[in-house]
Amino acid sequence: MSRFRGQILFHLSIWTITILLLNFSDASARRIENLVMPDVLISGHAKYEEECERCHLPFSKKSQSNLCLDCHEKVDADIKLSKGFHGKKSGIKDVECSYCHTDHKGRTAVIILLDKDAFDHELTDFPLKGGHNNLNCASCHESDTKFRDAKHQCIDCHKDDDRHKGNLGEKCQDCHDEKTWLKGEFDHDKTDFPLVHKHKDATCESCHPDERYKDVPKDCYSCHKLNDVHGGRYGKKCKDCHSERNWDKARFDHKKTDFPLIGKHRAVSCDACHKHDLYKTLDTTCYACHKVDDAHRGHFGDKCKSCHSSKGWKKVKFDHAKDTEWPLRGKHTKVACETCHKGDLTKEKLKTNCFSCHRQDDSHQGQEGEKCEECHSEEGWSKRLRFDHDLTKFPLIGVHAIVPCEECHFEPTFKDATTSCNACHQSDDIHKNRLGSNCELCHNPNSWALWEFDHNTQTDYPLDGKHDGLDCTACHKTAILDKIELPSNCYACHVKDDVHRGSFGRNCEQCHSTESFKDVGFFRQH
Repeated sequence: MSRFRGQILFHLSIWTITILLLNFSDASARRIENLVMPDVLISGHAKYEEECERCHLPFSKKSQSNLCLDCHEKVDADIKLSKGFHGKKSGIKDVECSYCHTDHKGRTAVIILLDKDAFDHELTDFPLKGGHNNLNCASCHESDTKFRDAKHQCIDCHKDDDRHKGNLGEKCQDCHDEKTWLKGEFDHDKTDFPLVHKHKDATCESCHPDERYKDVPKDCYSCHKLNDVHGGRYGKKCKDCHSERNWDKARFDHKKTDFPLIGKHRAVSCDACHKHDLYKTLDTTCYACHKVDDAHRGHFGDKCKSCHSSKGWKKVKFDHAKDTEWPLRGKHTKVACETCHKGDLTKEKLKTNCFSCHRQDDSHQGQEGEKCEECHSEEGWSKRLRFDHDLTKFPLIGVHAIVPCEECHFEPTFKDATTSCNACHQSDDIHKNRLGSNCELCHNPNSWALWEFDHNTQTDYPLDGKHDGLDCTACHKTAILDKIELPSNCYACHVKDDVHRGSFGRNCEQCHSTESFKDVGFFRQH
């Protein structure tokens, strides 16, 4: 009942307003309409604010979209022709305009509900493809222009990018596409000069400088004159040797001349030999061309073929083992000829002993003599050394046998090395020289930790009684340089223990023994 009562009151209100409007003047009616407006119109509709009938009909909402389309004729045409956003958007014909474009929200209100980030450009007459996908909206849609009025032709946006300066017209799409502006698809085969082989890779500007497309020369020399490494000496008939497949690969058959090209000569450029007139007779001997390459400086004569061949200048076929009395082995096989042959090859006689060549390499400074081969071999100066240390004054035994040479021989002058233990092991001396420098008295080469010393037989002072078992440093307290010399009388060590304060003299052993300081033998005897 309350809902029915509300409807009755609503209709009574409408009839009341209608009667009032019929009885008042037009000006009064406008004032009443302004009073019931939710808000003022947007700035674009502001001039129609006093003309409500343009957008509204009394007591009817169904016809309002038709009123909108009466003003917005282009949108109306798009819907009827299924063009543009309003014509392609599914279901838009059944939606009231006010559903998306509600007015009466104030002058500055935005009633075009467009989400630029989510907008589907496929619903327009200009789907975005290729490079256009990465553009922002402002690149094509100017701020003071409606979206629908954006330019559609390539030349409209890319006029400044037209490198052809208008010489090829405005139909950019004939050659270019949206993927990239730089790649053209012009079919040159339809012209009088089809592009084949290397010409396919050439840029348009290479043959059409300054956008010149008419009267372009077609002969090779017109374009490749600057690339003519022959300097015009071979004439202008480039096709006699070259082709469009590769400018650097010539087709000239040198086998038909008196000098067939074999080996490395095949890769040599024409100008390497033909430096002047192409048809001038050339000297075909090796030395005629390779004199400047002669690293021997004439010492080996001019018969290059004796050692070299056209397969490679560095590949020498001379057999030192068969043709000389000195076969090359080991490291000698890689030594350059000039290393040994420094003079005239036909006159010089070289010595074959090691020292004659390696004197300057003798790091021993002559200490080991001149018979290098007794220790060294041709495999390498530092490889397969055959030196027997047992033949020296210091044979290597025990742990010394596995010690690298450099541990004892800091310099190649081996005879300067000292043979004393302390010279090498001074840093290992935990006694700090208190037991002297004759390490071998206790230690042996088998191991530094394996030691044996008999104080009773190796010294003049046998250890007995309490002395037996004492730590060495108990008596050997100070470092010595050479021979160990310590006093053997009791008083020298036990002066601090003398309770008699010297009144009984210094011969402690007359009363005491090494078994115990308190064991007084004198009193037992008397």
